Amino acid sequence: MAAYDTDNIFAKILRGEIPSQRVYEDEAVIAFMDVMPQGPGHTLVVPKAPSRNLLDADPSIFGPLFTVVQKVALAVKKAFGADGVTILQFNEPASGQTVYHLHVHVIPRFDGIPLKPHTGGMEKPEVLAESAEKIRAALAAR
Repeated sequence: MAAYDTDNIFAKILRGEIPSQRVYEDEAVIAFMDVMPQGPGHTLVVPKAPSRNLLDADPSIFGPLFTVVQKVALAVKKAFGADGVTILQFNEPASGQTVYHLHVHVIPRFDGIPLKPHTGGMEKPEVLAESAEKIRAALAAR
């Protein structure tokens, strides 16, 4: 398995070198808006500990990571009035992983509406900011 690249985009976001619309942060995990969302409210949950993916991660990070995944999933469902939530996590190129820092996609889902391709264009910053505010409000109301 390849070594962890400290210059991957999520590592840069964690260090504050690249801006993001953060919706949650604690000592172990951050959550922020995906800039190429597959649907409204598409959020990424990322452990602060460096690991390429689930296959090489220290198992001790899974508890804090998935606790936040659940919190964010409940918040995005509420914030967007979604019918459900898709949780995705990819490992290595054959699975579709393109950023080599462990992360979990949390995507609100609506009956009869398919996901957009993840390879599409970047969302407008003001749309991401509005979505982030909705999620932060839903998290605060819990």
